[in-house]
Amino acid sequence: MSSALDRLKNLTNKISSYEFARKNNLVTLRALFSEIGIDKKVEKFEDIFLFKAINLSGASLLEENLGEIKEGKYFQILAISYDKTAKVKSKNTSLAYFGRVENVDTLLKDSVVEFIIRYRFEKSFITLEHYHDMISGFGEKSE
Repeated sequence: MSSALDRLKNLTNKISSYEFARKNNLVTLRALFSEIGIDKKVEKFEDIFLFKAINLSGASLLEENLGEIKEGKYFQILAISYDKTAKVKSKNTSLAYFGRVENVDTLLKDSVVEFIIRYRFEKSFITLEHYHDMISGFGEKSE
């Protein structure tokens, strides 16, 4: 019995730590939204989650070389939107352009990389909630 109780406690702790991390992430993400100038292109903070994805050109987002610049590239935040009724389904929109990556201030570059990672963290929760809602109806259909 103690083993089952311990597993439940561990699971509860993990879930609450994710929720705490998510809340803190949103606070920092909102601050970065203004700090790096996304608010100039996207009026409301919540609207960034309407994009299918947000990517970065000019620096790596891979874990093993996170933030490493790609010489000769332009540093830019790109949002991908998707419209299934349009002739061209996918559309890239520049949310922020900073020029040649070699000329971008290191602190700004790091803030932009942090923004993208924090955005993806929150976006993963939104996606998880979406699919949780979708599968919740399957058990009811067979009854």
